[in-house]
Amino acid sequence: MSAPAGNRNYTFALSVLTSLFFMWGFITCLNDILIPHLKAVFTLNYTQAMLIQFCFFTAYAIVSLPAGYLMEKIGYKKGIIVGLVVAGIACLLFYPSASIRSYGLFLTAFFILATGITILQVAANPFVTALGKPETASSRLNLTQAFNSLGTTIAPLFGASLILSVAVKAPEVLAAMSPEELTVYQTEEAAAVQGPYLMLAGVLFLIAGVFAIIKLPTLSAITSSEESTPTIATKSSAWQYRHLILGAIGIFVYVGAEVSIGSFLVNFLGEPNIAGLPESEAGKYVSFYWGGAMVGRFIGAALTQKVDAAKVLGAAAAIAAALVVAAMLTSGSVAMWLILAVGLFNSVMFPIIFSLGLFGLGKHTSKASGILCMAIVGGAIIPLAQGALADSIGIQMAFFLPVLCYLYIVYYGIKGYKPVS
Repeated sequence: MSAPAGNRNYTFALSVLTSLFFMWGFITCLNDILIPHLKAVFTLNYTQAMLIQFCFFTAYAIVSLPAGYLMEKIGYKKGIIVGLVVAGIACLLFYPSASIRSYGLFLTAFFILATGITILQVAANPFVTALGKPETASSRLNLTQAFNSLGTTIAPLFGASLILSVAVKAPEVLAAMSPEELTVYQTEEAAAVQGPYLMLAGVLFLIAGVFAIIKLPTLSAITSSEESTPTIATKSSAWQYRHLILGAIGIFVYVGAEVSIGSFLVNFLGEPNIAGLPESEAGKYVSFYWGGAMVGRFIGAALTQKVDAAKVLGAAAAIAAALVVAAMLTSGSVAMWLILAVGLFNSVMFPIIFSLGLFGLGKHTSKASGILCMAIVGGAIIPLAQGALADSIGIQMAFFLPVLCYLYIVYYGIKGYKPVS
């Protein structure tokens, strides 16, 4: 029997969903550790290294809409199980990718991994917005996203300890190696990812098994909850709603900015004029960036119950833009801590944009969720563009691209979020 809105079963559902938010945050943030690692292993430039994020986040563009249809056909719970299994299989692919030292196979594994996570996102985000009062949807998403940020905070420590534990040799040292020595070195470096990703595969399969046996509210219960919320769903297609489309652009630029900054942190902190840190140490500082997002989301969950969510969004984006500009114009530890502080203000952006974009869409909610998740492809496009900029004008000046992204989010928080009939 379906539980009515407000039933305590919804509290249980929200509790178990936090495990999903934690896992995809953990896995996504490990990319920030793998980028400098694989950059060194395969002697890549910044643009080539950013193909990791390109392949990972391109999956959102390709898979999100089909995943929305999948939710309509098999339900949210089965969709979650499918997503977990696909992600687990992808983690297993990292083993042969390292064994044969194939960057192409690594990129394929990243794409499949992101396919599973995309399915999880399309299922879990609207699930959370529906399980409770519409006026507190942003607060619920902020709370569950806080556990996503817990995953992103722990992942750099995990990755730096297990994946970046062996010091990466300088290019001139690699050039002096014999072909045999270079092969042995690259094999050892590539193999560092095998154990951690086998562990992740086991955890994902275990969580899938748990979701297979527990009881969650059915799709009809969520639909019933949606129908009790304010609705403006009078048009025939979700694509016809301006606040949704502008929200999708907001998700695109937000994810692009957040991922770009995270992807460049290890290399940025290694710059002589910033902190000059070795990769194993710089990787640990990435936790401050994602840890700020975790703290901010707990704060945001409380704040958005009392303050208009759109105003919180606009203010956070404006501060984030100012911090990035300041990091571009300074050096040393000042620049380091300024860029790390951006994570605190990134924290509330995704859940607020997502909930504002879904507002009032009623029967279109599942498809609208797919559209918003599709926009996460910004994490593929913007880091790649910033990689090209870093190769041409330097890593520090390339950060002007996230600044432009944050300025758009300021606009969305002031005006763009308002539904137009």
